[in-house]
Amino acid sequence: MTQQPERLGGVIVATALPYAEDPTAPAGLRVDLDRYAEHCRWLVDSGCRGVGPNGSLGEYSSLTDDERRAVARTAIDAVGADGIVVVGVHAPGAHLARHWAELAAEDGAHGLLCLPPTMYRANAGEVVHHFEQVASVGLPVMVYNNPIDTKVDLTPELLAEIAQIDNVVAVKEFSGDVRRVLAIRERAPGLNVVAGADDVTVEALLMGATGWFAGFPNVFPAESVRLYELALAGRLAEARELYEPLVAAFRWDSRTEFVQAIKYGMDLVGRYGGPCRPPRGPLPEHQRAQLDADVRRAVDYLRAHPVAA
Repeated sequence: MTQQPERLGGVIVATALPYAEDPTAPAGLRVDLDRYAEHCRWLVDSGCRGVGPNGSLGEYSSLTDDERRAVARTAIDAVGADGIVVVGVHAPGAHLARHWAELAAEDGAHGLLCLPPTMYRANAGEVVHHFEQVASVGLPVMVYNNPIDTKVDLTPELLAEIAQIDNVVAVKEFSGDVRRVLAIRERAPGLNVVAGADDVTVEALLMGATGWFAGFPNVFPAESVRLYELALAGRLAEARELYEPLVAAFRWDSRTEFVQAIKYGMDLVGRYGGPCRPPRGPLPEHQRAQLDADVRRAVDYLRAHPVAA
């Protein structure tokens, strides 16, 4: 029997990346690989199925090539056999994305997450070629639809074509339009739909998504896994009770400042989020005040209603 490829479902956390101050490093911030390894391990030990290094939340575009590979290797080593690692291989062109995919395969990744070309509004044929090159490496591929940032929309019709590529198994859907879930399932029934925006996760799961490639589980991993399980099981009343106190914080995952917001949330709960590299800077005071209120609402609820890891 032919072995089926990994489907890349479950709660996979797009990991935030910690830095340590170092005047010799880019922007005076050195990637703290020891702290990052501990964070990856904590997420898996808290019930998450896996981690996703080198995504947008992981500030991949602010890393040197050596740093980027070291981050992926650190996640793979930290998780070991206890979870899966889906490495971001986003790049301006197919040749570069394939290069990162080849390195991820060499280092032992379980799967790949890939945007369309990141600095060019590619047409449909160029998008298909991009994913064909990445998938040719042989690892399961989750394509990533983020039309807000890339200006390329992987519509259900285009995904139906992309789904015909060997090793393309899933789509991280970040358009914010929950109607896409059923449309994708109708046009590409073999493609797993993965919730990509935290603030429509429950809605997406109720409509048939089978995974969550997530941001705020960097802050609330055990609670997020519980939310995922309730929604996937269709236990709507219980899912809403947990979701409603969290969703104001989750909305920051869909804002320009999502990296700063999630790192701030980590700091607030006693984890280490820390600073970001440029182009991301500190939040303005009015945003920080609103973020503080939104995250504290979630924290206060969860402290009153703890969820076991």
